[in-house]
Amino acid sequence: MNFLETIEQLGISTWVRESPSKLAYPTILWLHVMGMGVVAGASSVISLRLLGVSRSTPLQPLERLYPLMWCGFWVNAVTGTALLLASATTKLVDPTFYIKMVFIFAGVTVLRLTRNKVFRSLGPEGALPETARPLAWAGLICWLGAVTAGRLLAYI
Repeated sequence: MNFLETIEQLGISTWVRESPSKLAYPTILWLHVMGMGVVAGASSVISLRLLGVSRSTPLQPLERLYPLMWCGFWVNAVTGTALLLASATTKLVDPTFYIKMVFIFAGVTVLRLTRNKVFRSLGPEGALPETARPLAWAGLICWLGAVTAGRLLAYI
């Protein structure tokens, strides 16, 4: 616990937690929410399309969402770390935090698998490989779990 208290006493941790500046906690939290919205939202668009929603929308152009999703992921990684440093003594002892991390790492794995196994294996005229639907469901579940666990962290 002493180590976690030391983390919370770092200058950056104190600034995020206690600064009256709108550039501290409110902006970092806003960026974190926006980053998650980009990752979870774009991933959900791809997953829903793989599950048959909006069949008239071509699938291949949706691959262009991947750089945007990675940008959102890295925004989340940086802002999430800043938020974690500000409240290490409470977040790093909460099982909900670790549940959130499992969902995030699983979600990132599903993103990579979807790109490699679905987008790289599209059949003629956009025919989907067998792995498409299970990966789509897995992606939806992972990001829903990550967002839910993240919200629960604020209240538990």
